[in-house]
Amino acid sequence: MALIDDIRLLERVPLFQGMGEEPLRLIAFGADRRQIGAGHALFREKSPAECAYVVTRGSFELSTVAKDGTSKVEAVAGAGTLLSELALVTLVERKFTAVAAEDSDVIRITRSLFHRLIEEYPEAAQLIENRIRENIANMARQAAAMLHRFS
Repeated sequence: MALIDDIRLLERVPLFQGMGEEPLRLIAFGADRRQIGAGHALFREKSPAECAYVVTRGSFELSTVAKDGTSKVEAVAGAGTLLSELALVTLVERKFTAVAAEDSDVIRITRSLFHRLIEEYPEAAQLIENRIRENIANMARQAAAMLHRFS
């Protein structure tokens, strides 16, 4: 995939929408590309997350392990999905195990690359901050709407 193709894909990722081509060029140029064969794990649940991934081709089954040791597929992530978004900001544990459902490609975005983005492009940092605030406000509204279930 060419650099311009990566930029076009990143433009469709909700976190990066509206940033403009230059900040996304920094991400596309600085990120690593990885190929993951069908049936292979991209990462494992509860492992430290030091980076995020954008699925560029293929798909990944996102699963968790229940207390009885069985694995349950929670979702399938296809092209354009950003996995482990919070890892771009802080050290967290992976919430799922991601296994390639087919031969797949990802772009690996490290936390240091993301920090470089927000240092070099303050307008991108402001856009991301606003998105995070909106996401938190939406989660709070959703939680408040479900309060009656717990009363």
